[in-house]
Amino acid sequence: MNILEIDSLRAGHGLLVAVQDLSLTVAEGETVALVGANGAGKSTLLRTIAGAHRSTAGSVRLDGEDITALASHQRVQRGLALVPEGRRLFGDLTVWENLVVAGRRARTGPWTVDRVMEAFPMLTALRDVRASNLSGGQQQATAIGRALMTNPRLLFVDEVSLGLAPVAVDAVYESMAALIAGGSTVVLVEQDLSRALRVADRVICMLNGRIVLDAGIAQVSRAEVTEAYFGVPAPRRLPDGAAPVSTKSAVRR
Repeated sequence: MNILEIDSLRAGHGLLVAVQDLSLTVAEGETVALVGANGAGKSTLLRTIAGAHRSTAGSVRLDGEDITALASHQRVQRGLALVPEGRRLFGDLTVWENLVVAGRRARTGPWTVDRVMEAFPMLTALRDVRASNLSGGQQQATAIGRALMTNPRLLFVDEVSLGLAPVAVDAVYESMAALIAGGSTVVLVEQDLSRALRVADRVICMLNGRIVLDAGIAQVSRAEVTEAYFGVPAPRRLPDGAAPVSTKSAVRR
């Protein structure tokens, strides 16, 4: 069953079209890695689906309901949550306060402050620490926890590991893995292809505002994803003395 259905969505920034007549679906319980180079349109796509950026054409359906005209807070109430790039926490509030604020108008569901602390054990000792005093990894965990406090049906996480130290990325992904194993529906934007491909069921690659690859992880190779990511065939080594031949990119359009 599809929880999200996007049809011919279009969005931009002034005269720049960042998302070009894009269509996709996300099934309930699925984990989708949304990848692509800087400027491919990934963040604009997530913000548009979440209602934080205005679309100029197309439709967004959540659980079969057309939410295209709804404001972002109304989409949250219907079960869509976005962890934005840059986290955007309330810096003067503690970890606990950031979580509680998000939960005040939450949907009915299993996520509470205590359950978020269980999912992200690093936050337990930081409960009373101001968000502005947290490390990057701690802030990312808090931002994801804050989104979970709304009890979403569908969670978007934009740039999971951007700007984080490797040890912090490991900790965040360990908790993300627990969420995914629990059946959460997640769409994550990630620059680290290796990590993205390890946790996802499916990979979608964007280039110039369009989807150039959409495939299950088991049906696609790392070389195909790399080709789609950069928009050019990956270099291939030839045996000694062999002449180059014309090859078609394996990118699925």
